[in-house]
Amino acid sequence: MRETSARLLKLLSLLQTHRDWSGTELAERLGVTPRTVRRDVDRLRTLGYPVSASAGVAGYRLGAGAQLPPLLLDDEEAVAVAVGLRTAAGATVAGIAETSVRALVKLESVLPSRLRHRVQALQSATVPLAQGGPVVAPETLTAIAAACRDHETLRFSYRSHDATETRREAEPHRLVFSGRRWYLLAYDTGRTDWRTFRVDRLTLRTPNGPRFTPRQAPAPDLADYTSRALSTAPYRHQARFTVHAPAAQVQERMPATAATVEPRDAQSCTVTAGAHSLDELALWVGLLGVPFIVHEPPELVEHVRGLAARLAASAGDRRVGPAPSPRQTVARPVGQA
Repeated sequence: MRETSARLLKLLSLLQTHRDWSGTELAERLGVTPRTVRRDVDRLRTLGYPVSASAGVAGYRLGAGAQLPPLLLDDEEAVAVAVGLRTAAGATVAGIAETSVRALVKLESVLPSRLRHRVQALQSATVPLAQGGPVVAPETLTAIAAACRDHETLRFSYRSHDATETRREAEPHRLVFSGRRWYLLAYDTGRTDWRTFRVDRLTLRTPNGPRFTPRQAPAPDLADYTSRALSTAPYRHQARFTVHAPAAQVQERMPATAATVEPRDAQSCTVTAGAHSLDELALWVGLLGVPFIVHEPPELVEHVRGLAARLAASAGDRRVGPAPSPRQTVARPVGQA
């Protein structure tokens, strides 16, 4: 009996790789006859595993059933799932914390002692920071995802940053998660252009609108497109800098919703960002603590030169005279040591 159970677990592990197996292949892997494989497949079906069979070389495949059958996880997979459930307790999806705790209790109750100790050790050594982002109802995310899949127009009320509410109709394309917020990338039919909407600011209206033929995406890299839409496009001033530091180092300081960072070479990158204030842009890039060059806009070039002169004079640098006025300043790229 123990040998049969062990063989069933090995068979289930093979079927969970989501490929088609012939009876002969499975028999060779398990060291049994094809007839025994057929009997073992019948046992798995009795236990609730939906194993489909077809004639030909590729005969067996594990499919999706009406109910979730037990899953077979190896050590690393079990630890990964447990850690993921613990992390989900602080996620930005409303209500998922309680669900994650229930699932985690079930998983940890069957984890071998060695794995349970690994998960607990990781948790005890980890201090999570609060996300602080707005929560989104899981039902909202799944409804939007379904509309993206089925190509159905979404109807919703949208609240802008100044609390102005408008009614919108849009063809949903993708959901984008920044780490703190969820965004919907969609084609706004009323404004005949692509738009990015914060999901926590929209309220879906039912039913959905008519089906649509999917449009070509606004860019090949949707993550980069969304980053630019959030970090640059909405602002009065759009700036471009060369920053003399590796792109990975700069990205650690600048989230995708604040700036777009593109590597130039191993030791420099191009940063684009937006703001309603030139002071904000100048101080923001200056606080990176690495050399940079301002390329655009021209008024920011002048503004940085004037700011640099004022700061040097304030520090008692006698070599620097009064801050130049914008009319006296030549608009040229400025670096900071």
